[in-house]
Amino acid sequence: MAVRTSSTVSSVFPRRTVPGGRLTLYGEHLFSDDMPVVLLGDTQAHVTFASAGRVVVRVPATLAGGVVPVRLEGDTNDPQSVEIGEEFATGLHQVDNPVFDAAGNVFVTYSGSRGQETPVSIFKVTADGSRAPFASGVVNATSMAVGLDQHLYVSSRFEGAVYRIGLDGVPHQIASDLGVACGLAFDADGWLYVGDRSGTIFRVREGRATAFATLPPSIAAFHLAMSPSGELFVTAPTLAPYDHIYRIDRYGGVSTLPFRMGRPQGLTFGPDGHLYVVDALASACGLYRIDVERATAELWVTAAALVGVAFAPSGELVVSSNETAWRFGLAH
Repeated sequence: MAVRTSSTVSSVFPRRTVPGGRLTLYGEHLFSDDMPVVLLGDTQAHVTFASAGRVVVRVPATLAGGVVPVRLEGDTNDPQSVEIGEEFATGLHQVDNPVFDAAGNVFVTYSGSRGQETPVSIFKVTADGSRAPFASGVVNATSMAVGLDQHLYVSSRFEGAVYRIGLDGVPHQIASDLGVACGLAFDADGWLYVGDRSGTIFRVREGRATAFATLPPSIAAFHLAMSPSGELFVTAPTLAPYDHIYRIDRYGGVSTLPFRMGRPQGLTFGPDGHLYVVDALASACGLYRIDVERATAELWVTAAALVGVAFAPSGELVVSSNETAWRFGLAH
């Protein structure tokens, strides 16, 4: 195999990925006669596209988490680097975001198929990575949020209900008759917002639910995120080629961001004030960082499949597929 002594990798994008995700190398003389050999650490990556100025690779499933160098065989310059997410929870059935509490513990679900009462509804994963059952008895545990009282709240899409989970892990129903109850979010005044994927956003206080806003129905779930300024952001995947991200003001007025995504799902606001949204479209799956006011979106993490995203109080980032959660270092 010819050695490409003149090949130069100038950048790698994005700088975060998980096993199975895609990375793009940019540079000069990356491909001529022989297929380029790309190494992530000491592991060769599978090349899916190659041209003189750009090479796309799939991240090997065997790579462990951490910062690894990325280089092209024959490139004698200092290597670029990327951060591989560290797998810390698997064997899940996650259908929305994981959730952190103030102590840095992260909660993940085993939602199950429709009507299935699984042995464990919610698992608790501590900062050192140990996982233990936390709550049972919530059929199809779907979306979670931490309230102002620091208790965990979870929706049941099967029952159309929301439960408050006690510190002992015992669920207590606090609202019902919420349709196909999915996304949850609290505002600064303690109002709980619940997304019924049939097309209604409910606002709940002391067990009483009132309709707050109306959206087109979703084939999967409504996902909710409350902004620091008190606006509610919602994703609602449909069968359309592209879907909107909805923005709902304090009075229930609905607008959309001026761009669309393929299959937007879990979303949250990061410590930098930006909106982070998972796009689960198979050909473009990843986590995007969105500047809401400037209406710009940047690919932040790539993966083969994602559904949810969360930030720890420390700024640590977690992304999850239906089955696995990965974590990265402090957001930057």
